Amino acid sequence: MKEFKDTIGSRIAKARKDCGMTQADVAEKLNVTFQAVSLWERDMAVPDTYNLIELAKVLGVSVSSIVEDRDGVSFKTSKKIFDWKHMASFIKHTARAKGYRNTLKALDFAIKAHEGQTRKRSDIPYIYHPLNMACHALAMKVEDDEIIAAILLHDVVEDCGVGLQELPVSEGCRRLVSLMSKDKNDSDKERMLKKYYEDLGKDPRAALIKCIDRCNNLTTMSWGLSRKRIYGYINETEKEILPLLEVVKGDPDLNDCAWLLRYQIESMLDIYKRLM
Repeated sequence: MKEFKDTIGSRIAKARKDCGMTQADVAEKLNVTFQAVSLWERDMAVPDTYNLIELAKVLGVSVSSIVEDRDGVSFKTSKKIFDWKHMASFIKHTARAKGYRNTLKALDFAIKAHEGQTRKRSDIPYIYHPLNMACHALAMKVEDDEIIAAILLHDVVEDCGVGLQELPVSEGCRRLVSLMSKDKNDSDKERMLKKYYEDLGKDPRAALIKCIDRCNNLTTMSWGLSRKRIYGYINETEKEILPLLEVVKGDPDLNDCAWLLRYQIESMLDIYKRLM
């Protein structure tokens, strides 16, 4: 049996294969020759600092995972953890039992609206995201039909080309969806985001939805975002999302949710910071 050597070259080769890329694919993205990539993988040369950083970005891994000796230890990762149809069934049964009419209408509407869409850098159906968020809210004992329905619909207006008045829900629910939807027509991104977070901060229920949204996105950003975007996401979470938890905390019915979400969000931020 051929002995496995845990080297920089072997780690580059493994990360490349895990991404389903050829040496030529990597070479093209780095603007180097495929022979250079071949030399790296055979440990006949080592990428310089610039190419090492860019290589990690292309392969979606950390620089340390390439250069550090891990004694041959490797882990298998999974992007698909939950069955979205099971989540949909759970939400539907819960909504029926509690008489959540908005949620029942929103569930079917959201599934149809997001049909064919996938999460970033994956083949996971996009509907996985709002369904997971709704399950999270229900698990935290959120008993507000409009909040659960708005969670299911929170990306429909922004990402599916659906008008606010087309949503088959109450006006209160539509308002929550409106607050969650960014104005993509505003070319000044900084001004748009400032107003977006200011408006969210005026409504504890909308702030709660945004915090659950961010909590869910933090769980998937390791494979759904580039390293540069992850850094930005961490900073944005600390600057904009954590203050929203204080807004949520101001609603006595949502106080426990704010406490749980703060623990979950800050724990994930700490893990990312340590690993990056």
